[in-house]
Amino acid sequence: MSPERIIVPLDVASEAEAIALLETLPEVTFWKVGLELFVNSGPGILERLKNQQKRIFLDLKFHDIPNTMAGACRAVGRYGVDLLTIHATAGKEAIAAAHQAIQQGATSADVIPAKVLAITLLTSISARQLAFDLKIPLELPEYALQMALLAQAAGVDGAVCSPQEVGHLRQICGDDFVLVCPGVRPLWAEGGDQKRSLTPVKALKAGADYLVIGRPITAAEDPKSAWARICDELAAS
Repeated sequence: MSPERIIVPLDVASEAEAIALLETLPEVTFWKVGLELFVNSGPGILERLKNQQKRIFLDLKFHDIPNTMAGACRAVGRYGVDLLTIHATAGKEAIAAAHQAIQQGATSADVIPAKVLAITLLTSISARQLAFDLKIPLELPEYALQMALLAQAAGVDGAVCSPQEVGHLRQICGDDFVLVCPGVRPLWAEGGDQKRSLTPVKALKAGADYLVIGRPITAAEDPKSAWARICDELAAS
């Protein structure tokens, strides 16, 4: 299993901290830029990553009315990122508008439009929270599947789901639907706030295309050793 399928989050507050992490882990080819870093530093970090020939997962989780979603995705289109997240709960019309707009935004001939991924359900939410806090009358796996099918029907490229749902989604949505799993944790790492996790090897075998692995690497006492350990586990599987 290739380490290129691991996405490491730049979940830091400043561009300087992000640069330090990039320098610590030059072997990583795929990085996630989320809300905190993007809001603090703006798109400059994306340009830096592109200049280093890194792949980019822009995890901004857009959720708004269709017109606003389209405008935001059109703007993202020119950045040349590889993956972009939106919330499936924005609805079918907004999902479709986002997908169409990302194509329109990639106006330069050398910019490949980002693949748009719909968030099915945040991995920090448990089945109990889904039922009692959000008042959703579906079982959690069924809800995640319905969100993925909604996104697929609206034309986007894939979905984000927990490793515990990825096998079912892969079976139903097919091999061409990109599935990204955050909340992946090696056995030797703390679970943190992830409620629906699996190990990297099990998540890939279940059907994930990419894994987002953050704190087990970036918060480790020795990030390079943690990265190498995960890569060794994948290679041995």
